[in-house]
Amino acid sequence: MSFLKLENLSKRYGDFTAVENLDLTVEKGEFVSLLGPSGCGKTTTLQMIAGFVEASAGRILLNGRDITDEKPNRRGLGIVFQSYALFPHMTVADNVKFGLEMRKVGAAESAERVKQALALVHLDKFGHRYPRELSGGQRQRVALARALVIQPPILLLDEPMSNLDAKLREEMQIELREIQRKVGTTTIMVTHDQSEALSMSDRVVVMEAGHAVQVGKPLETYENPVNAFVSQFVGKANLLPGTVEWVRDGSAGVRVGNHVLEVQGTALTVGERTTLCIRPEKIECCTEAEEQLGGVVASSFFLGNQWLYRFETDCGDILVILKNNGQTSCQPGQRVSLRWPTSAMRAVESAADAASMRSAHV
Repeated sequence: MSFLKLENLSKRYGDFTAVENLDLTVEKGEFVSLLGPSGCGKTTTLQMIAGFVEASAGRILLNGRDITDEKPNRRGLGIVFQSYALFPHMTVADNVKFGLEMRKVGAAESAERVKQALALVHLDKFGHRYPRELSGGQRQRVALARALVIQPPILLLDEPMSNLDAKLREEMQIELREIQRKVGTTTIMVTHDQSEALSMSDRVVVMEAGHAVQVGKPLETYENPVNAFVSQFVGKANLLPGTVEWVRDGSAGVRVGNHVLEVQGTALTVGERTTLCIRPEKIECCTEAEEQLGGVVASSFFLGNQWLYRFETDCGDILVILKNNGQTSCQPGQRVSLRWPTSAMRAVESAADAASMRSAHV
C-alpha cells in the first residue's frame, strides 16, 4: 500500500479548474517534486494535501486513512512555506518549539527534541537568536527544523528556496536533501525550478494546466520527455517539426526542411507529422565528413563552464551547448559542422498539438 495516495483529486473555482483528476502515489521515505510553471496547479495540490484548500472531488489517503476532510491540525503534517513564516518576536529555539507546545509535549522532551532538531540543521548554537539576526539560509533551516521537530509523517515544501540567491540555493539543495535522507521523512516539494527538481527528487511530477503530464525518475523524465511541453520545461530542447518519410527496423526518417533526420525506437507511420527533440548538449562539432547538419553561428553566450550557441541551419535555429575546454570559441558568421548520436533524438508530440491540448485544459 502506498504511503500517500491521491485519487482523482480535483479543485475547481467556479468555471476554472485548477487541478483535474490527479492520481498520484508516494511511497514512504520518498522525495517527490511537483514541477511546473505558474498556474499549473502544483501549489493548489500541495495545499489540498495540507488541508488549507478543500478538494472539489477525489480523495487523499495517508497510510490507508482518508484525510480528505480532516482539518490541517489533525493531519499532523510538517510544512515549510515560501516565506518561512517565522515568528519575529520569538527566538530560534522558541520558533522550533512552537509546534510541540501546541501538541502539549512535556518540557523535558520538548527541550531535547528542539536541541536535536537544531543540531540536525547545524543551528545548535543559534537557539538564542531572533530571525532578524539570521541569514536567509539560516532562516530557512529554522523553518525546516520547526517542521521536522514534530516528527511529521509527511514534510511539505512550498518553493522553500525561492528567496535565496543562486549560490546559497545550490548549497541548500544539497543540505536539504541530505537532511531528508538522514531523517527519512516522506517529502513533497513544489518548485518551478527544473534543476532543483531534477537534483533533489526520487521522482518528478511535471504538471501543466492542472494535469500531471509525466511522472518519473529525474533522468528518465529528462531523457525521454513524453511531449513537447515536458521537453522544453525540463531543460533546454531543440524542437524540429517534420514529416515521416520512411520507417524500417525500429527507426524512422523524418524530413525537416531539406534534411531527413533519423530517430530510433518509434511507432511512427509514413506521412505522419511529428516533432523531433534533441537536447543542446547532445550535439557536438565535427569534421565536414562526419556532418549530419551544417550551420552558421548566429550568436554565442559564455556561461563560465560552457558555451551556448545558436546556429542557423536548413532545419531552423539550433541551440548547442559545448563544454568550455579553454580552446578558441566559435565566432559569429563561422560555418560549423554538427553531429549527434541517433539515439539522442526523440520523437515527441508536436508543439502545435501541445498548444492545442493546453488551450483545451484552460
